[in-house]
Amino acid sequence: MFDDSLTDEQRVLRDAAREFCQRRVVPRAEQFDHDGAIPDDVFSEMAQLGYFGLRVPESYGGMDCDPIAYTLVIEEFARACAGLAITISVQNALVCGAIKNHGTEDQKKAWLPQLVDGALSAYALTEPGAGTDAGSLRASARRSGNEYILNGEKCFVTNASLAKFIVVFASTDLDAGSKGISAFVVASDTAGIGIGKPERKLGLRASDTRSISFCDARVPAGSRLGEEGAGYKIALSQLAHGRLGVAAQALGIGEAAFAAARQYARERKQFGRPIAEFQAIAFKLADMRIKLDASRLLLDRAVRLQAADKPFAREAAEAKVFASESANWVANEALQIHGGYGYMVEYPVERYFRDARVTTIYEGTSEAQRIVISRAILSQ
Repeated sequence: MFDDSLTDEQRVLRDAAREFCQRRVVPRAEQFDHDGAIPDDVFSEMAQLGYFGLRVPESYGGMDCDPIAYTLVIEEFARACAGLAITISVQNALVCGAIKNHGTEDQKKAWLPQLVDGALSAYALTEPGAGTDAGSLRASARRSGNEYILNGEKCFVTNASLAKFIVVFASTDLDAGSKGISAFVVASDTAGIGIGKPERKLGLRASDTRSISFCDARVPAGSRLGEEGAGYKIALSQLAHGRLGVAAQALGIGEAAFAAARQYARERKQFGRPIAEFQAIAFKLADMRIKLDASRLLLDRAVRLQAADKPFAREAAEAKVFASESANWVANEALQIHGGYGYMVEYPVERYFRDARVTTIYEGTSEAQRIVISRAILSQ
């Protein structure tokens, strides 16, 4: 998504997100990280500006922006505060996306307008014993008349304590493996749902992450998304979308780290001149720029395929692997350029360093992405 390839509308949406982040997020990002939370006033303003329904059709109150504009918005939020970026990425790509793509018309009318208006949501897939191997999850959903009874535990759930709705993946047939998994949209105030304590994390501290337990939680049969047994396919299809969001998040973190390193290198003087004039530092900046530009090109290709309704799973995997690993490398080099100051919380580069790390792990590890990529190229 280089500037000369964007439409006027895409530029407007990107610039509006950038202005909001500079005004309302950047000055407080360190405090969000320290407090481990995003204040309600930020969420309220974001809802008013439409950021909780970026890709929701206008008929349900959303902005209905295209995948390119959406990706640009996520990148801008990630530059400012990666914890906030993943919050809205889960809301838009995973939850709203699952309902939009797999829900009935009645379900869309019931849930999407509330999500657009600011009701936060969560996506409960990972379990203590089922991460990359999502097909082995053990949470169960037993049919009982017009209800399902949910039991089990989910972990590492973004927005867990903030969510009004939770997309939950549970097995309706444990003997069927991945073919027995179903998806449900569950109200968080349902009896039998327990929200765990906040996880203490290396990075993304502003993002709410907890476990969720289900103990005989009864949910209406009408809360099921798709048919019984379709949950695994729903999860995989939405994660392909989510991976583009993580790639955009990684790119945003990397761009923020690069900008901080470049500014510091211009201002910091050693031996009587700015350190940017030393080849050792200048070459670091050059290599950082190369990796970020390559990340942007891979992400641009995948998102444009998505926008054209063409298959993009392999390209999304490539973009996520390269952008996330590049973001980690760039953040590491940015901290190195800062020297001892980079290790201090007074400089945001240490936060970028911490926040970048998880992008190679969640919504599909780099190893899992390489499985996707290798299978795709070997099947040709």
